[in-house]
This record gives sequence, C-alpha cells and structure tokens, in this order.
Amino acid sequence: MNHDGLKESLQTLGGRLRTLRQQRCATLDDISERSGISPSTLSRLESGQRKYTLDLLLPLAAVYGVSLDELVGAPPTGDPRVHLRPVAVPGQDQMVLPLTRHHGGPHAHKHVLPRGATTAAGQGLHTHQGHSWVYVLHGRLRIMAGARHLLLSAGEATEFDTRLPHALENVGDQPVEFLSLFGSQGERMRLVTSWEEAPGLGAGGPGT
Repeated sequence: MNHDGLKESLQTLGGRLRTLRQQRCATLDDISERSGISPSTLSRLESGQRKYTLDLLLPLAAVYGVSLDELVGAPPTGDPRVHLRPVAVPGQDQMVLPLTRHHGGPHAHKHVLPRGATTAAGQGLHTHQGHSWVYVLHGRLRIMAGARHLLLSAGEATEFDTRLPHALENVGDQPVEFLSLFGSQGERMRLVTSWEEAPGLGAGGPGT
C-alpha cells in the first residue's frame, strides 16, 4: 500500500470501527469488556481522535471476527475471492455472516438464531438509529418492534424502524435463518416497479 492509500485507509478507519460495532448492536461498554480497551479510548478511535496502534487494533479485529487487513481496509493482494466469516454478537446467542464489505450505506447479513434464542437475551430490547428489512429463509421468527409483534415464516419479509425498541426471537423447533438489510442512517429499501418490455419480446417472454 502506498503512502496515499495508507493515509486514506486510516482516515476512514474510525467509521469502519463504528459501523462494525453498530452492525452487532453492541455498545462501547460491550466492546470494552471483550477487548480490554476502555470505552473512552474506543470512542476516540471511532472519532479519529486517537492514534491507531497494533496493540489496539489486534484485539478489536479479534472481537469483530475480521482480519487486520479487513479492519484497516487494506487493498486486495491478488486473491479475488471474498472471505466472509461468521461472527458472534456480544451478549446474544446468534451467529451473523456479513454479506457486504463496503463502508457506508445499507449492509446485508445472514443471521442464524438457535432454537429458543432471542436477540434480547441479557440486554432487553434494542433501540438505535436505522432501518431494517428482514427476510426469513428457514424456520419461524417473531419480530417485536415497539408495541407490535409479527410472526414470519420462511419466504416472508418485513421492515421496521430500529429507533423502536425491538428484538427478534426464534419461535420454531429448529434454528431460524434470515437475511437482513440494515441502513444505519435510516435508508429504506427502494422498490422499483416500472418494467420496460425488451425489444423483440412479447409480454409473456420468449416463445409467446
């Protein structure tokens, strides 16, 4: 990495650290407990007011379940494959597999909640800035958002404002798997419905 590339990566590192923490619905105190780094130091790292050193970044990479290269945004070194690894959410009995690697904008994840598990375990209902879209792949999932409860089965989807106190719960007899799209700034899914007919194809497609 050249000097300009290193400088750019360090300038955006604080934002990446904040995004990683928010994606896991973790507080500064949660990450402090797992990393041994004080909440005030974590806050200064996220705001770019503290110098980034290996003795701070290595524990954070371990807590977030990412490599040091992924944490600092190092450029690829010749391997075009995307290596995504599941990570455990602090204080919750669930595994999360990040499906996107970009910084900023909505992020996609695959979640697995074991039988009887809930995202509220040990922490109560969550509330934070953003908007979430959820699609169930397998099992049955209950979503509690504010005063509303909704039960989803495989093939069903919903969305909700994460500023509402919320939690997700596996109410089936087997692990529930679901996809989520989360926008930390409140970005919502944009449904595009204006279809155009391809030249030479009828309304029914090929063969009509």
